[in-house]
Amino acid sequence: MIPRSFAKHFYIMLIPGLLWLIFFNLYPMYGVVAAFKEYNPGLGLWRSPWIGLENFKYMFELDDSKIIFRNTVVIAFSKMIGNLIVPLVFALMLNEVKNRLFTRTVQTIVYLPHFLSWVIVGGMMLDIFAYNGPVNSLLSAMGVEPILFLANANAFPALIVGSDIWKEFGFNAIIFFAALTSINPEMYEAAAIDGASQWQRLIKITIPSIMPVAALLATLSLGNILNAGFDQVFTMYNPSVYSTGDIIDTWVYRAGLIDFQHGLATAVGLLKSVVGLVLITVSYTLAYRFANYRIF
Repeated sequence: MIPRSFAKHFYIMLIPGLLWLIFFNLYPMYGVVAAFKEYNPGLGLWRSPWIGLENFKYMFELDDSKIIFRNTVVIAFSKMIGNLIVPLVFALMLNEVKNRLFTRTVQTIVYLPHFLSWVIVGGMMLDIFAYNGPVNSLLSAMGVEPILFLANANAFPALIVGSDIWKEFGFNAIIFFAALTSINPEMYEAAAIDGASQWQRLIKITIPSIMPVAALLATLSLGNILNAGFDQVFTMYNPSVYSTGDIIDTWVYRAGLIDFQHGLATAVGLLKSVVGLVLITVSYTLAYRFANYRIF
């Protein structure tokens, strides 16, 4: 029990975080009014004429809106599946290695890309998959014509998903490593005495023991189904791949800051936020019901 005389010090420690929350999260929210107005920079936000839901109606009439919502869901869902399966398989494989020094070394190496910004990783991908890059040089040596990966609309989503998995799978595997260490070793000893092979112990003990964690992560990731990664896509995409690589966040950026369609861009962003809020609520409800997970 914390003495009441010390409680005020903890409240004082909250002040910087509260100020950051107010100025960067709460205060800018008044700008969502632009979604319901025909915003004119000369008149300002509050004096611009009110048009109600016209921006939302126009948004659903645009062919672009269907494309960006489809691309966002496809890319985000592919990332969600890949960032669940690949770390799980990696953790299971590395857990079977008995050399602890090798295991720690590999873990450290695969963690490192997580701490690189997408500006750096995106630049690396642009160089690696460039027309004259290492990948095309290898293809040329094998007698295959070079491919314009970054200008190929069909290949671009796979490049986005693959680079995201490569960057994050080592860090995401930490949760599975923690789950693996919580398994009672006596279960393995009992299975070994009964004559179970290493593969049978993996199938009958290891995988069932960590499946609740995998199910929980899958459920919680549902709330991010409309977050396909603005930093990554913005760093790597170009007009030739808009048909498959343009997502909600990049479209809002171009519509609002380049084409000056502030009201329309705000409407799209607001719709994404509302849908995201609903999905997050649903995901945490499912996590509490099926995995007994709760924040409060």
